[in-house]
Amino acid sequence: MEEVERARERLENIRSVKPILNGLRTISLGSWQAALKRRGGVQTYAQQLKAMLPIVIPHLPGERGGFDHIRERFSFPHRVWDGRGADEEQRSRPGRSEILVVGSERGLCGRFNVAVADKLDRLLRESLQDTDQVALRVLGSRAGRVLRRRGYEPASAGTLAVTTLPPPSLAFDLSGEWLSSYEQHALDTVMIVFNDYRGTGTYEPTVTRLIPPQFSSDDIPSVPHAIGEHSASWPPPIVDTDPRSLYATIIEQWTAVRLYSILLDSSAAEHSTRFQLMESATQNADQLVQDLTLVIQTARRQEITQEMAELAAGAGLLRKD
Repeated sequence: MEEVERARERLENIRSVKPILNGLRTISLGSWQAALKRRGGVQTYAQQLKAMLPIVIPHLPGERGGFDHIRERFSFPHRVWDGRGADEEQRSRPGRSEILVVGSERGLCGRFNVAVADKLDRLLRESLQDTDQVALRVLGSRAGRVLRRRGYEPASAGTLAVTTLPPPSLAFDLSGEWLSSYEQHALDTVMIVFNDYRGTGTYEPTVTRLIPPQFSSDDIPSVPHAIGEHSASWPPPIVDTDPRSLYATIIEQWTAVRLYSILLDSSAAEHSTRFQLMESATQNADQLVQDLTLVIQTARRQEITQEMAELAAGAGLLRKD
């Protein structure tokens, strides 16, 4: 009887937990799909921004040296061309790097935050020798706890939404702050450590450089003007504004959009992982309900059989040997 009572208690507990599991699974599924949908729109916008570069680049001062030369100069005009905002002493200082670690705000997502912490460990150990010049930021309370347990003390820590997607303003605010420091020669590089979404319930801890921006010939749809070739489009596009300001705006927008795409990748990876775990937990709960129900039913049948045998013996229908 004691075993049956324990089975009944466990069954009651599991049945009370199942609605929570189903709710978490539904929320994770919705957030996961929303992140993928928004990421698709953001990536389309990023491609449109990069498609403007071959139109603007030929109008920039001194850009006639071929695509490889132009690619090396991809940066921000105020810093590259005239260095405004920084004196010689500032430009000669050792470069400072900043690393943003993107984790999660809540748990129930397996090794999600441990994975980015491991990636940060490898980055600092293998690539960045002068860690005194590295400032660390973290997004996500859970990731912050993991990093602090490992002895890191982030210079800045931010929170993420629990059930909704990161707002675009977060990416634009961070990138704007970094770009301002970059043009003032107070910052040389910004790197992002995050879990890159690779499919349902799978991700890859990744390090990517955000500032200075990285472009390759594959990123730019066409650069006929920039490399001196005849343009296939007619009439040629007209740039009716200061090309340097337009170029800076494109790069600033692209940097913010790139950061936002990273945040959405991390969010998709987090919610898909949580969905998979909640799906497995729900299936396990269903199996436990079946097993415990069988235990209780079997015990009940045995109890009824025993009672029937006792009644029959009391009525003289059964003879005790």
